[in-house]
Amino acid sequence: MFQMLDIGPLELNVNGEKRTVVARPADTLLYALREHLGLTGTKNACETGDCDVCTVLIDGWPVKSCHMLAVEAVGHQVNTIEGIKGSPVQTAFLAKEAFQCGYCTPGYIVTAHALLTLHPDAEDEVINEWLAGNLCRCTGYQEIKEAVLMALGR
Repeated sequence: MFQMLDIGPLELNVNGEKRTVVARPADTLLYALREHLGLTGTKNACETGDCDVCTVLIDGWPVKSCHMLAVEAVGHQVNTIEGIKGSPVQTAFLAKEAFQCGYCTPGYIVTAHALLTLHPDAEDEVINEWLAGNLCRCTGYQEIKEAVLMALGR
C-alpha cells in the first residue's frame, strides 16, 4: 500500500515567529496553519481558490493558502489574521460593522491590509479590483468598502 511520508520539519516564519511543523508533501499552507500551528483565524471554505477566505500574506502579498503547499512557504514571511491584530483595517471593519457571520472577514481584512500597505493612495477602481476576489454570502459589500475607505483615511 502507498504511504505518504513526512517531508520532515519545516521552519516557517509566521507572524514574525519561527515555527516548526512536520508536514506531508501534499499539506497546504492552510492545513499547516490551522492543524499544525493552531492558527484558526485563517478559514477553510472552498479549497479551490475561488472565495479568498483563506487569504494570508506572503512577503506582504495576499495569497490563497489553500493553493500553496506548506513547503513553498519556507524562506518567506507568512502573516495571518492573527499577525495583524489591531490593524487600522481591523479597527475600521469593527467601526463600520462590515461583517455578519464573520467567516469571510479574515480574508477581507488580510487583503485590505495588503492593499493599504502597497497602495496607500488607492482609488476606487484599485480598491474594487483588490476586493473583487473575496466572496461574502451574508453582508453587503458596501460596508466592507466603507471600512477600507475609512482605513485609508477617507
